[in-house]
Amino acid sequence: MRSPRLSTAAVLAVLLSAVLGGVFGSSVVSTQDELSQQYRVFTTALSAIDREYVEKVPSDRLVYGAIEGMLKTLDPHSSFFDPKQYQQMRERQQGSYYGLGITIQSIEGDITVMSIFEGSPAFKRGLRRSDVIARIEGEDAKGWTTEQAVKKLKGPKGTSVNISLRRRGADDLVNMDVVRDEVNITTVRGAFMLDNETGYVKLAEFSETSDRELGAALQQLSGKGMKRLLFDLRDNPGGLLDQAIRVSNRFLPQGDLIVYQRGRVPNSDQDYRATEKSDYTNLPVVVLVNRNSASASEIVSGALQDHDRALVVGETTFGKALVQSVYRISEGAGVAVTTGRYYTPSGRMIQRPWDGSFDEYLTYSWREQKEDRPRSSADLKYTDAGRKVYGGGGIEPDKFLAGPVEGFNPTRFGRQLFGRQVFANFADRFTAEGDTRLSAANKN
Repeated sequence: MRSPRLSTAAVLAVLLSAVLGGVFGSSVVSTQDELSQQYRVFTTALSAIDREYVEKVPSDRLVYGAIEGMLKTLDPHSSFFDPKQYQQMRERQQGSYYGLGITIQSIEGDITVMSIFEGSPAFKRGLRRSDVIARIEGEDAKGWTTEQAVKKLKGPKGTSVNISLRRRGADDLVNMDVVRDEVNITTVRGAFMLDNETGYVKLAEFSETSDRELGAALQQLSGKGMKRLLFDLRDNPGGLLDQAIRVSNRFLPQGDLIVYQRGRVPNSDQDYRATEKSDYTNLPVVVLVNRNSASASEIVSGALQDHDRALVVGETTFGKALVQSVYRISEGAGVAVTTGRYYTPSGRMIQRPWDGSFDEYLTYSWREQKEDRPRSSADLKYTDAGRKVYGGGGIEPDKFLAGPVEGFNPTRFGRQLFGRQVFANFADRFTAEGDTRLSAANKN
């Protein structure tokens, strides 16, 4: 009789084979002979772990860990989603979920409220930015990760969750029940007139509602006399490709190339063009970017720059422009696999190179950025009007302006303080304590 442990290993090996087949399709069949030896290595190791490891390990942990390790050998962005992570990713892309309507972050073990969506359950109950969620359903949340807190806060629509807040200025915990509801995630976080002719729009990310929100914002500002636009893509991490195409189409004439992708498999090559007529193709635009602008943000800023439709101002962007194909696999899990690279209309490759450990690549946002970086002749391209632009990693601005705030170029320590909301928390405390120095200064 075969050992039940060996049977488990065999089942896991079949499952891994099915996962690979679902992801790579016919390419797995064509290389089956080549991979069969590697399968044997894997099943032998898996059997040994299952048989000899000091503790019994759940099979899903072994398989998920194997997939994660496999993807980490490829590039910094190919990734695995367990069922919970996959569902969260889809909810984020679709622009709605059942929760409280807040963004949170674990800062030194405290679950801290970073922002609140207007009209959300949290907004209606009076939660504030910088509130610390000390307890959730009676459980002490100190030391929790952001993911642990999100799991507890989200739930079925109409159900309530009890939270206790540590709030600046309050001696005791603030206790409240918040009813979970569908939260429409607004991606246009600001749209107003800077003066009689200059409109401003802040786009925080690219979700399924972004183009529709932008269209409404542009229409509103046009009604107020907008003759030029400041389009803020700073700290925008990207999102859905189709929304990047639609947003670019707002400012480009019908037929203009927006971005193209090239991959190893011939049918993965594709060109994306502006297909719709727009009322804003002659609107002067300045696009604000920084080192945290990535992916879809770089597609939009690169397309507008290459066609001389916008002046790009800020820092060189992150340089993340890989074609990520997301596949749902068994048991509700998923994988995101790099299948190609994106290029701007002039032929610039947006993706920045990475080192073997990914450390330098992933810590790009924290490192000092110089206005003049080494360039090669191979990276030189030209815009429609003949201006020089360079590829090889991110979108270089036409006008370099460092720092998350104009005129402020902090050290790495300063950026860490900024990321931990130290400056924002100081401003909140300054206001909450009723300090009158600012209002007094404004009167002088």
